[in-house]
Amino acid sequence: MDEKKKCFPRFYFTSSSDLLDILSNGSSPHKVMKFMSKIFQAIENLTLQESGDRPTAVAMITNVGIETVEFTTPLKLNGKVENYMQDIINVMRSSLRDVAGLSLIKLAKHGKTAWLSMDPAQTTLLINMLNWTKDVEAGFAGIKNDKESMKKCWANQVTLLSDLIKMV
Repeated sequence: MDEKKKCFPRFYFTSSSDLLDILSNGSSPHKVMKFMSKIFQAIENLTLQESGDRPTAVAMITNVGIETVEFTTPLKLNGKVENYMQDIINVMRSSLRDVAGLSLIKLAKHGKTAWLSMDPAQTTLLINMLNWTKDVEAGFAGIKNDKESMKKCWANQVTLLSDLIKMV
């Protein structure tokens, strides 16, 4: 079992009995899904589609509320469990990167109020923090030409928060 843990270090965080169950059912990804929350934080399971002898993962489902993030590239769960688990991590990362990029476009196109409900919460939080950082940096950069730059930045943030309070 130590070799399997070296191949996929997240197995170190599972109990020996869970790991034995995962490894013995590795060729049946449906049976491995019940352990997803023990392997990945905040992930309940994956949405699997049947496609031949092994299923294809098409989305991840959180265990905090009900939220689904579609994979931008579906993943056929082939090979040993420790290998396709690493592939799952890679697809999760690339999908979240793609979703975040599209989220930036949606924010610019639809405005913050409409945008807030369009994407997964973690993506929305990330993009919101990116925009806050961009606005504050622009405020600091603008001080040379406008001594009121930071006050304007602050007023804009108050307006954005007030709009959010009204939505809630």
